Amino acid sequence: MLADQLKTDTLINHQQLEKMLVGRMKAIRSKNDYIQLLQLFYSYFGGLEEQINSHINENLLPDYVHRRKSAALADDITVLGGVTMPKATETDLPEISNAQQAFAALYVIEGSTLGGKIISQMMARQLEIIDGKGLSFFNSYGDDTELMWGRFKEALNQQANTKAEEDDVIDTANQTFIKFKNWVEQHG
Repeated sequence: MLADQLKTDTLINHQQLEKMLVGRMKAIRSKNDYIQLLQLFYSYFGGLEEQINSHINENLLPDYVHRRKSAALADDITVLGGVTMPKATETDLPEISNAQQAFAALYVIEGSTLGGKIISQMMARQLEIIDGKGLSFFNSYGDDTELMWGRFKEALNQQANTKAEEDDVIDTANQTFIKFKNWVEQHG
């Protein structure tokens, strides 16, 4: 299955990005630090979503409208008293010129929801957030996270019909991880 192959073939780039982001999260001590982290996610994911929107719709992914993350990020930033940053542009993003590449980029975005419950608990504890405000991005799907991930993987697995398409998906997912890491290093 494509989703399993993606997990294997993007592991190194995924782990490098995750290590950097987890280090930043553990170092957060103020709402301003947290706002800066959310701004990085908003600007990169927001740019990605704009490109993905041109290639994925409800016909390919019936619940796609519920999978957009930039609105939740913008809400969290605003609730905490921050402002959104400009979104990443084409040169900072992987090439997304078809549905397969869009699904590859969305794989990275959707994968970010899997650790969200743990991250939101960590941020709530570190910043003494008791009302949950500012945590909607990391809380994402709540108790439905595994269900939503499973549905996404089912749709993803239908995307590559040839070895060349599979390779394109894997390459785009790797580029998405690499370019997100570069974005954080340059803007963080």
